[in-house]
Amino acid sequence: MENIASRFNLTGKVAIVTGSSKGIGRSIAQGLAENGAKVVISSRKQEVVDAVAEEFRAAGLEAVGIQCHIGDAEQRRALISKTHEMYGGIDILVNNAAINPYYGPLEGSDEAVFDKIMEVNVKAPWVLSNLVLPYMKGQGGGSIINISSVEGLRPGFGLGLYSATKSALIMLTKNQAKEWGRYGVRANVLCPGLIKTKFSEGLWSDEKLVGGYNKTVPLGRIAAPEEMAGLVMLLASDAGSYMTGGVFLADGGYMVSG
Repeated sequence: MENIASRFNLTGKVAIVTGSSKGIGRSIAQGLAENGAKVVISSRKQEVVDAVAEEFRAAGLEAVGIQCHIGDAEQRRALISKTHEMYGGIDILVNNAAINPYYGPLEGSDEAVFDKIMEVNVKAPWVLSNLVLPYMKGQGGGSIINISSVEGLRPGFGLGLYSATKSALIMLTKNQAKEWGRYGVRANVLCPGLIKTKFSEGLWSDEKLVGGYNKTVPLGRIAAPEEMAGLVMLLASDAGSYMTGGVFLADGGYMVSG
């Protein structure tokens, strides 16, 4: 009889997590490493990713830091090539890094901001996934996990541009799943709700906003970053081997609230 719990084991797998020096990305990277994966910690500053990787290694985990500003084409290519050179394969790609440089009405922004947010939130995950595809095809499979947001599913006020990018990422994921399933490559998307991270501090530091949110959401609270990691563990491992093209929520019930 197969040990089903063993299907979560990622020993021997290589995982890249973008934007993993803090917040959701760091929690995801830690979870992957704790399940046995060799994890590449990535964000814009080498000294920052080195510090996180060293902390992981001190805890007995396998990790290395590779600097990558995902808005930079050369750094995107270097992230993938260096990972392959180091480990000889790439099994898991978590496109987590994102930006939201603007909060306000759609008509209040400018084209430069639009181009920047699209470059990082949509183009970069598309390019990085394309770059890992040959390696995943060559080894008979892999798992791509894109981190979107409930803002990509429901419109709100002030986050229109960000929401548009996150909605685009959801459809990108579905197309990846449809086109790449023949190669054994799975693609899924996680949509977090409001999480207490530095990225969303402008929202959760607003007591009035949080009070209204907590009254609306069935679980009655905002989430901690580590509460996003479990779904990624499932999607990255053989425990989720028949899951592709899925849109998964970790939102405290936000999408079923009024």
